[in-house]
Amino acid sequence: MRPTPTPTPTPANTAGPSPLRLLLARVRPHRGVLIRAGLLSLAGSGAGLAMPLMAKHAVDTYADGRSPVAPLVVLTALVLVGACLSAYGSYLMSRTGEGVVLRARDQLVGRIMRLKVPAVDRLTPGDLQSRVTSDTTLLRTVLSSGLVESFNSVLMLLGTVALMAYMDLTLLGVTLVVVVGIGAVTSLLMPRIQRAQLKAQESVGAMGAALDRVLQAFRTVKASGAEERETAAVAAAARHAHDRGVAVAKWSSVSDVTMTMSIQLAFLAVLGVGGARVASGSLEISSLIAFLLYLFYLMGPIGGLVEGWTGLQSGLAAVRRIDEVESLPGEPAEEFGGLKEKDRGPLGVTFKDVTFGYGDERAPAHHGVTFDVPTGGMVALVGPSGAGKSTVFSLLERFYDHEAGAITVGGRDIRDWPLAELRASLAYVEQDAPVLAGTLRENLVFAAPDAGEKELAAAVARTRLDALVERLPDGLDTAVGHRGVTLSGGERQRIAIARALLRRPRLLLLDEVTSQLDAVNEQALRDVILELAEQTTVLVIAHRLSTVRHADRIVVLEEGRVRTAGTHEELIAGDELYRELATTQLAAETR
Repeated sequence: MRPTPTPTPTPANTAGPSPLRLLLARVRPHRGVLIRAGLLSLAGSGAGLAMPLMAKHAVDTYADGRSPVAPLVVLTALVLVGACLSAYGSYLMSRTGEGVVLRARDQLVGRIMRLKVPAVDRLTPGDLQSRVTSDTTLLRTVLSSGLVESFNSVLMLLGTVALMAYMDLTLLGVTLVVVVGIGAVTSLLMPRIQRAQLKAQESVGAMGAALDRVLQAFRTVKASGAEERETAAVAAAARHAHDRGVAVAKWSSVSDVTMTMSIQLAFLAVLGVGGARVASGSLEISSLIAFLLYLFYLMGPIGGLVEGWTGLQSGLAAVRRIDEVESLPGEPAEEFGGLKEKDRGPLGVTFKDVTFGYGDERAPAHHGVTFDVPTGGMVALVGPSGAGKSTVFSLLERFYDHEAGAITVGGRDIRDWPLAELRASLAYVEQDAPVLAGTLRENLVFAAPDAGEKELAAAVARTRLDALVERLPDGLDTAVGHRGVTLSGGERQRIAIARALLRRPRLLLLDEVTSQLDAVNEQALRDVILELAEQTTVLVIAHRLSTVRHADRIVVLEEGRVRTAGTHEELIAGDELYRELATTQLAAETR
């Protein structure tokens, strides 16, 4: 098994705002604090700008035979004040950066929860996790070392150049010739750094997706003896991420070394020209010392600009990946106060000439499907695998929207229902019966958090979970492990059914709910389903016809079409496919 390539989400609007505008939009709510933090850092750095001048004054004081105490005291004060201002400014920036990350994560997680099912189906959990964790963390980096640091570095660079011009224009000219020339070369490296950074972040997402693929099927991997192959597959993704990271490090190192070399070459040039002028008497030795100090002081702002640019590229790549998720189609966030007691009556369902396809290489799932589910009672959907049975439930939950035809629920077109109200009226028990990490109680009340103890006890009793509750060390408050790993398949199914019962649905959707139950529990669940059918509408998918033979109506699906419908007895007598299914199953059960 090889990991499937991680699909990259495609933004809904490729001509949307630029990554820089998106980044600034995230920073805008914090601009007040950022301005204060930037000014404090700037003041701290500005205090350092006065140090070379004070050093010149100290040298002149020594040369004149006067006491150097006063300039040294001033220098010490400048160091302390600058350090305190810089530290507080740095703290404000870091705190604000954490706020930006928190806000971005809240928004991104909220958006992921509201994504349409088809959009999530095209992604992988590992890549989504990478966007929520790694990519949002980079926003903090770009905030501190990208925007604010770059802005401060520009101001400090201008201030330093101004003071160097005040000291000596000739030496400033020598410095600028060297620094600007090498800086132009460095600017050619920036696009490479940007591309390398984006590829590095994408490769980290791909590695997360490869690891998540293994963890989601951990037992299958072990049972298949595939540990070595899967380890190699994840390691290959990790190596790819490593290579991308090395590429970023390579170009960033070249950029850093180039800028450092420019300062060193400028130092040699200034030392040569300045030394000659000192020897000729046209320049004081203290002025040369101060100018050289300013020259080394240039390393800070220039290095800050390079680091800020690199960090900005990381942030732009991150915000682009975050925006890709936020640009995917999502469901509306609707406020819904819950169903009122008078609105809890059972719902009927009508499919009329419904056509639907998943939009990939698979054949359309429905070709003009038409059937009725009357209000109250139980209707079953049967047919071979791939006939389109589970698709009916996906369309009713509006995980997907049908392409043609009409679906009505309770006499109302399904698209006219507010989504929150529609789903509050339904309860869906999936075939794989997912159980979430947490306690048994949290799983049972997951769809009905306001359920009382009596309702909870009744649901437990009806689904025969009493023995499980008694066996667990902490009863309902026992943790069931990741994906319910400590439970059997049948127990997970019964938990999912109890969870649905607590929801008190108007329409109950059951997808293969007896597939992992023993004969005793299956019979008990059949009795519960029949009892529920007297109170609400039940729509059941089943391969085991013993589960649905007492249904009021059975709809037979084949290759995305309704083949026929009727009672069990009618279909046994009049439909060859149903008779074959029933006969084959009966023969299998009697072996």
